[in-house]
Amino acid sequence: MTHRLAPSLLVLASLGLSGCAAFSPDSGMNAVSELTSQTIKKDVAFVRTAEGAGAVDARVRQLLSRTLSVETAVQIALLNNKGLQAAYNELALAETDLVEQSLPPNPVFSVSRISGNGASEIERQVVGDILALASLPFRSEIARDRFRQAQLRASLATLRLAADVRRVYWRAVGGNEMVALLTDAKATAESTAQLAVKLGETGSINKLDQAREQVFYAETTADLATARQTATSAREKLARLMGLWDGGLDFRLPNQLPPLPRRPQALPSIEADAVAHRIDLQIARLELTALAKSLNLTEATRFVTLLDLAGISRRTRDPEGAPFRERGFDVQFQIPIFDGGEVRVRQAAETYNFAFNRLTERAVNVRSEARDAYRVYRSGYDIASHYQREIIPLRKIITEEMQLRFSSMQVDIFALLTEARQRLASLRGAIDARQRFFLAQSDLQTAVNGGGAPADGDNSTTLAAAAPADGGH
Repeated sequence: MTHRLAPSLLVLASLGLSGCAAFSPDSGMNAVSELTSQTIKKDVAFVRTAEGAGAVDARVRQLLSRTLSVETAVQIALLNNKGLQAAYNELALAETDLVEQSLPPNPVFSVSRISGNGASEIERQVVGDILALASLPFRSEIARDRFRQAQLRASLATLRLAADVRRVYWRAVGGNEMVALLTDAKATAESTAQLAVKLGETGSINKLDQAREQVFYAETTADLATARQTATSAREKLARLMGLWDGGLDFRLPNQLPPLPRRPQALPSIEADAVAHRIDLQIARLELTALAKSLNLTEATRFVTLLDLAGISRRTRDPEGAPFRERGFDVQFQIPIFDGGEVRVRQAAETYNFAFNRLTERAVNVRSEARDAYRVYRSGYDIASHYQREIIPLRKIITEEMQLRFSSMQVDIFALLTEARQRLASLRGAIDARQRFFLAQSDLQTAVNGGGAPADGDNSTTLAAAAPADGGH
């Protein structure tokens, strides 16, 4: 029986091995690279060798040698951010789980020897988990779905980093433009404050007007200090996201935001695009598929969760008789007297329903987020364009007319300075409006492709929460 059983176990094992997964050359990064290149048109790299690290360093140095655009900053971050590399390490670990779940269980071989009073007994056993072998194709298919989820999670981490870099980049560049504007304003305010002091000494202006000029200079100085700190912090955060060490902090950023595009994007199908392309929705769909397969596996193995088959060979030597050999087998299985598997089936069904409701909720939220992101984008464009077409040109006309009237002595210096303060407020509003537009543009791309901050309470359901992947053994 043992000689017949051992080949049978080998046959079952070979059938299981026929569906086994093998390690891929790139640890599943091909899917991440394809999705990233399609959505944000950028390269990604999983650095695992010294040669790969050297190539990445050379590429990063080349990109840092010129003034950074937003696309260049994103590319550097995708190549050089160590947190993203850690996410790719998690993908490689997920592939090891795939391979492990695709392998049949190893048979257990045991040898025991008992002797006494001149007699001895040697017993050998080969034990195989028949239930695990029978359910191997189902477990392997579920593991492949899990690995696809891991690939999507790595892609989501990539898009999230790109979105973070874009937002921080626009804040840093907008901060630079604000600092330049306030630096000029401070110099003007300082000159007028000094003039007010001299005029006050001669009695040409009263204390109220003198105090107004002094407080304007003081407030402009405080605003400049705040703007410098904001710009510096944004620059530091950008350096962190790009994974730069101390030597990389001398990268160059533009001194001002780019001009607005000639016209805003028209996205009539943005809701459908978001539902079709959002990676978090794709992850949730795969989660639901894996849970459905797990539920079927749980129902199929609800009554039998333990089925071990052992081949036994026993050799006994007795000093008073001739040695003899015994062969047989041993079968172990659970008797579903108290637990007929209803608990596990109920757990799997409720976990599936939980994931289904989460997916539906997320789809509703994705459509709403896409609509809202586009409305914010369009209103941001309209506001920034209003500053550019209406407010700033009108402020320029007012400034020129005030200078003409000052030259003809129709207005005094303080009226001119009052208008200069109002023009400064308009210029600051224009910079802020353009910055908010480019931030809204980044958020719009995130709303369609994914990569935003995870929603509160967004707990991904795992297969273990539904039922053990091997049917409960």
